This record gives sequence, C-alpha cells and structure tokens, in this order.
Amino acid sequence: MESDDFPLLVLASRNAKKAAEVDALLEPHGIGVKAVSEFGDLPEVIEDGDSFEENANKKASQTAKHIGQWTIGEDSGLCVDALKGAPGIYSARFSGENATDASNNQLLIEKLSDLPAAKRAAHYVCHIALSDPQGIIRLNVERRCNGVIIDEPHGENGFGYDPHFMIPEYNHTFGELSPVVKKCISHRAKAFYEFIPRLVHLLNT
Repeated sequence: MESDDFPLLVLASRNAKKAAEVDALLEPHGIGVKAVSEFGDLPEVIEDGDSFEENANKKASQTAKHIGQWTIGEDSGLCVDALKGAPGIYSARFSGENATDASNNQLLIEKLSDLPAAKRAAHYVCHIALSDPQGIIRLNVERRCNGVIIDEPHGENGFGYDPHFMIPEYNHTFGELSPVVKKCISHRAKAFYEFIPRLVHLLNT
C-alpha cells in the first residue's frame, strides 16, 4: 500500500521470497513495495554486469524506465573463499541456465567435497540500488554476512544456499534461523538497515 508520505517503490525482482523479505524490512517504515511481476509482461533485465553493483543498477534503472516509478534493484549472491569468490554474481545460475536451488547446492557441495570446515569460509553479499522514475541511480549500498558452508542441508526457511550457509555464532544455518533473527543479521537486512534512512532522507527532500 502506498504511504501518504512516500511513493510506492517497485522491487525489480520476480523472486517471491526475496520480495517478501524486502517488504518485511520496509513495511515498518511505512514504505510500500510491489514486485515487478505485478506490472505485467515487462522485458527481462539481462544480468550481464561484472559485479553485484552493476547488476543491481541495471535492474533498477531499466525497470524504472519501463514503468516510470521509483525502483529498487537488488543483486545478491554467495561468495566462497576456496572457490575464488564463486559462485558470486552467478549464484542463481551456478549449475547452468536451467539451474534450481537443489542443483546449485549439489554443485557447490561437490566442489567443496575435499575441503575441511576450516577452509569453507563464505559470505553472502547484497547490493541495493535505487533508481528514480527517469532511470537515474540515486543510491547504492552493499553489505555482507559471513559464514561457512556445510555438507548437509539444515532447515527449510529461506531460499538459495541458505540450508548450507552456517552462521558460527548461532550454530544454525540461514535455513534454520527464524525470519525474525534473519531480519536482523542477514546480508540483505544489513544492507537495508543502511539503505532505508538514506532512502527516507532522499524521498523527503
């Protein structure tokens, strides 16, 4: 729902679970958000950038130009130290063009099969870009969350690599943590906690 104070924002993502996470982070601040899937058959943004920032910027800017509204572009992924930062920006299609969460996780564990826990450090990255209705990028924020990769999946919360991403301080994976906890410590939460005050300031000026 659009606030009296802020324009409705559009999230340039067709990932329903990601959209739900973003909506939960913005809702307490009176900021309404709609997924791009609610705007009909828009052209798919080709994520061919060389970084999370470039991909987030493309999503935000190109979508904003099509619909003429303030748009959030978010690009995130898993970076594994032992794989030289892979899957990184290719996280969603790590196992090929027809990748699924299951096939991506299977390939990840196969690639790490010979490594002990001490060499399985990884981090999730989230980059957020905001475009104005004309397609001009007005804000950029990037944050990360550190963890380690485990062989056996645990938990059914979250999505992507979450069941294999263990947070040592909590001794639980993202797949096991409740949405309330994840909303405080995840890469996406950290990025939005920095993004939201800057967003509010921008929209109030």
